[in-house]
Amino acid sequence: LVGNDYRRLPQLAFEHRWQPIRGILADLGVSSRQLDSAERGFSFRRSGPLDMRMDRTSDLTAADLVNNLELDDLASVLRRYGDERYAHPIARAIVDERRKNRLRTTDQLADIVSSSIPRAPEHIHPATRTFQALRIAVNDELNGLYEFIIGAARLLAPGGRLVILSFHSLEDRLAKQAFRYLASDCVCPPRLPQCACSKITEAKILTKRPLTPRANEVEANPRSRSANLRALVRL
Repeated sequence: LVGNDYRRLPQLAFEHRWQPIRGILADLGVSSRQLDSAERGFSFRRSGPLDMRMDRTSDLTAADLVNNLELDDLASVLRRYGDERYAHPIARAIVDERRKNRLRTTDQLADIVSSSIPRAPEHIHPATRTFQALRIAVNDELNGLYEFIIGAARLLAPGGRLVILSFHSLEDRLAKQAFRYLASDCVCPPRLPQCACSKITEAKILTKRPLTPRANEVEANPRSRSANLRALVRL
């Protein structure tokens, strides 16, 4: 399954009678082939159209967002999906520029971002978080992820393992929350004197903290530097 098709896993497993499943690996990263293709518009290092669609049959593009969103809405996207501390100055610079000319290319946007904020650390391009935020918004990447993880875990046979490989904090946060729910035996509000939810422990978390790549792995594959791996086993 590729792109947002992972959300269809529970349905497909039921339709094709795939159970029992011994293991599921969900790699939430963007395809390097897409990132390296200038015409797809994902990279600030290559000049291309402001597209960023994983599914090229969908209508919404990054150009639509940067050229049409109101200032506060654009800043909210950058802050929410990119954890961009300079979201408002960047959004303001984008709005000021689009009043003169419509934003069309990745290098045009990257230059605007770079000139509107203080210099970023040398190993991080100033436009990294902005491009991440726009990509997530264009592809609606976070919608349904929590529900997918819960559903995928419940497809596993006893002893089966679910591994989630994420590449930014928002994905990892949702994975952490879903894992905690599956491993809990009660989800009642703390104020209740006794449990009334009938929740049972469904899984055991195998990674108390997410596993991250070692220095030699990052050196061999720089794009792995933000990877977080979480795993659980179905009880």
